[in-house]
Amino acid sequence: MRSEPSILRDFTVDKRVWLLSGVSIGIGICATLLAVLLIRCIALSTNLFYYHRVSTAAVSPAGSPLGHWMVVVPVLGGLLVGLMARFGSDKIRGHGIPEAIEAILLRRAKVDPKIAILKPVSAAIAIGSGGPFGAEGPIIMTGGAVGSLIAQWMHVTDAERTTLLVAGAAAGMSATFATPVAAILLAVELLLFEWRPRSIVPVAIASATAGLLRVYWLGAGPLFQVPVLVGAHHASFAIGAAILGALLGLVAAGMSRMMYAFEDLFEHLHLHWMWWPAIGGIAIGVGGLFFPRGLGVGYDNIAELLRGNAPLGLIVGILLAKSLMWASSLGSGTSGGVLAPLLMIGGAVGALAGHLAHAPAEAQAFWALIGMGSMLAGSLGVPLTAILFSLEVTHCLPALLPLTMACIASYLVTSLIMPRSILTEKLSRRGYHLTREYGVDPLELVLVRDVMSVPPDGGSRQPLPSFYAYDDETTRGAAEIMATEGLETLLVVDRRTNQVCGELSLKNLLHGRGRSKGRESERLRLFGYVPPEQGI
Repeated sequence: MRSEPSILRDFTVDKRVWLLSGVSIGIGICATLLAVLLIRCIALSTNLFYYHRVSTAAVSPAGSPLGHWMVVVPVLGGLLVGLMARFGSDKIRGHGIPEAIEAILLRRAKVDPKIAILKPVSAAIAIGSGGPFGAEGPIIMTGGAVGSLIAQWMHVTDAERTTLLVAGAAAGMSATFATPVAAILLAVELLLFEWRPRSIVPVAIASATAGLLRVYWLGAGPLFQVPVLVGAHHASFAIGAAILGALLGLVAAGMSRMMYAFEDLFEHLHLHWMWWPAIGGIAIGVGGLFFPRGLGVGYDNIAELLRGNAPLGLIVGILLAKSLMWASSLGSGTSGGVLAPLLMIGGAVGALAGHLAHAPAEAQAFWALIGMGSMLAGSLGVPLTAILFSLEVTHCLPALLPLTMACIASYLVTSLIMPRSILTEKLSRRGYHLTREYGVDPLELVLVRDVMSVPPDGGSRQPLPSFYAYDDETTRGAAEIMATEGLETLLVVDRRTNQVCGELSLKNLLHGRGRSKGRESERLRLFGYVPPEQGI
């Protein structure tokens, strides 16, 4: 007899996704405006601090005529950031992305309205005064804050509010780097904690909206130009990329530990944390005297590395001075992102490998790109984002296969030797554990009829209770009913006859959960294996 098809669906999305998608368009527009505004504010701040003029033209602190007085500028910027954090909101301290994760997981995706103003302003001051940080973390946090604020005005669930927060964060990243696809993947790998149409569709719409508007306000991509390398698909490049990626995994682990070592050092100071950014500014100022190109975001440095013509002095300066300036100042708790500095350091490692191999300019640019992607994959623990991000900011499609090898190798190394990424380590230090492994709920793989208890009489004469589960449902759905209604047992109904056919208890659910554990722990050689029940 042919059985009736189950009513279970592959996805749980409903019509609410249309509302969230429509709102996400507005969030994408707002996040893009904020990204443009922050980039302009950073330029304005840099001009005010280092050139004493009112201008939003993009300039580098390295060309400032201040001379030795440049040492004072980062200290002043750090003092202003510390005051804003002390009397405004301490949530503006740090990278930005960990704060967004904390809001999602621990505060029902609710962000203080002050963050939407104080975070970009503090980041503009910190970076404009020479802070060797990226703008992406503050923009992600600011875009997320806008998404959260809009959601707080609406009647939405916590899950829907999270979706709109992440939509704003993804739109901010898309607008900053012209990487709409990588922004979606970053949302999945780092912020959403799920892979569902109900959340991915609105986030993708917001990211695409920001990517479209960026063309009109900031220009089209790619952000960096890379010379064409012939033969990048050869096996030798893939093998070399895997080796370099593994090395970058070790470097990423070292950078994370160095930054948090400085943070521990500041924790032992007998001073209020308000003063720490100013102290961190001293390290920036002194480092800037010896290596002026280490000041500010440094997109020009990344561009030079990816052109393949970076001199050895620039590469060594980034690896030594820039690394120390970044780690010590960010460890002080100032406001700034980690992405651009890590990209620069990873690119410098790759460029150094090209120099040591006496590679031509186009090959040095290729290895710088491999190093950049590998550093991102290892330090943040986002290999897919790293691959797509590196391709989108350069449009260097021939590097796809070597990039994949390198990013996966780096991700493997850091996942083995680092208990947490550079972002989740901050949450751990606040007393929260965050798992980064996503998988289907084991109870989704077990049907109620496979683990339920059947009464002696079959239960057919029992009346239908107020709460019950159908025999062809997953045990996850039944578990949700039991948890919501506070039940320890739940009657099971045959969908075809509409009669009670069994009972589901907590013990039954644990048995279903144990099946998944067995799949991961029981090792068998299946070739020639005959299950006991089928034995002769």
